[in-house]
Amino acid sequence: MNLLASLSSSPRGLRLLRGLVLAAATAVLAGCATGPGVNPHDPLERFNRDITTLNENVDLVLLRPTATLYREYVPPLVRTGVSNFFSNLSDAWSAVNNLLQLKVRYALDSGGRFVVNSTLGLGGLIDIASDMNMERHREDFGQTLGYWGVPAGPYVVLPLLGPSTLRDTFALPVDWRGDPLYHVNPEGHRNGLYVLRVVNVRSNLLRASDVLDGAALDKYSFTRDAYLQRRRAEIRESEGDVEDPSDGAISDPSEAPAAAPAAAGTAPAR
Repeated sequence: MNLLASLSSSPRGLRLLRGLVLAAATAVLAGCATGPGVNPHDPLERFNRDITTLNENVDLVLLRPTATLYREYVPPLVRTGVSNFFSNLSDAWSAVNNLLQLKVRYALDSGGRFVVNSTLGLGGLIDIASDMNMERHREDFGQTLGYWGVPAGPYVVLPLLGPSTLRDTFALPVDWRGDPLYHVNPEGHRNGLYVLRVVNVRSNLLRASDVLDGAALDKYSFTRDAYLQRRRAEIRESEGDVEDPSDGAISDPSEAPAAAPAAAGTAPAR
């Protein structure tokens, strides 16, 4: 989920999104110079830190207060139903990406989850599939590219969207098109669902972000290292345990935390 996905519902918004992706990619390519003290996986650290600050300010002013109100005033049962609904939609796109990766069994699992929850689960509000022991296998187009050997490239922080890599940045337009919400009409309903999804995701990260804010560490480095490690693990997680040595992750998994919450003002990678 992401805050800018709603812009893709109009030609003008789509052009803006393409411009943002192209600008970020161009900046990465232009700034990939090595030098003393430069992290080889993060050659644009100065640029990325500036964008991270921007995202954190947006989160502080807009996203976190909205998510806090959502958590305080919306009953837990309703929030669970909302989370289930959007997770169910993601299963449909996961089925496509699993199939593109030749993971037929995983594709059937994801597709089966979508069908079962969309019917027996009242449009996905109830996660019947999990009660039936049908596993979820989340996949996006960035993971599909990684599965087929496309290198991750440098780490980059996108405006409002947060942590990414060059590969995942170029995969975003495909993920947006593959998102079932992209095809919801009329436009007003689609944009409303986009907003609800962003608020729901941010509310689920409130506790994690509070812990991160209170920790005596460099939040930027923590988020970067955890994100790269998680993405590398996701690429490798396949039936054949496919390696992705160019994925830009930490070479020794013990040197970084196993997971990290999304940076403030950002959305998860999937």
